[in-house]
Amino acid sequence: MVFHSALNLIRISNKANTMTSLKTANTFRKYHRLLGFFLAGIMAIYASSGVLMIFRTTDFLKYEQTSERHLESNLGGSQLGKILRLKDYKVLEDTDTQVVFSQGNYDKNSGVAMVSGKDYHPVLQKLVKMHKATVNSPLYFLNIFFGASLLFFAISSFFMFVPRLSTYRTGLKFAAAGMVLALIVVLF
Repeated sequence: MVFHSALNLIRISNKANTMTSLKTANTFRKYHRLLGFFLAGIMAIYASSGVLMIFRTTDFLKYEQTSERHLESNLGGSQLGKILRLKDYKVLEDTDTQVVFSQGNYDKNSGVAMVSGKDYHPVLQKLVKMHKATVNSPLYFLNIFFGASLLFFAISSFFMFVPRLSTYRTGLKFAAAGMVLALIVVLF
């Protein structure tokens, strides 16, 4: 109500210059609103996967998984490590018949490796994969779209208000405070 009264005062006082500013502000408000509703769902997913990523070095929401892999027979411990490509791979025992390593064991005669580890449920694993998408993943385009949309949000918010209003000046102060906070967190 107060905002509309202020807009009417500006419109009356300087009709020729203000109409262009009001039209621009309303156009940006429209696009900002529509894109905001669209991105609300994407942001909810990214936020939940981001929180999940904080705990990726722990066993939070992970469960034990065991897999059986059929490999060549008679592999040594170092060859096995290169083929399995496991994080923190370490040979504990290497005998004539088997290799025991930190995540399981390998039977040299049959070539069967039993590998156990902890990982997320498949649905959560997809969330983590989405959050960590690289250029080799089709989710890469979603990440670019999301980042570009957030940049549009940041820039378009300055065009949503007429620069003469106190709301605009207050918004500039909050934007500056946000930039300073982000720089402090990144640099220190």
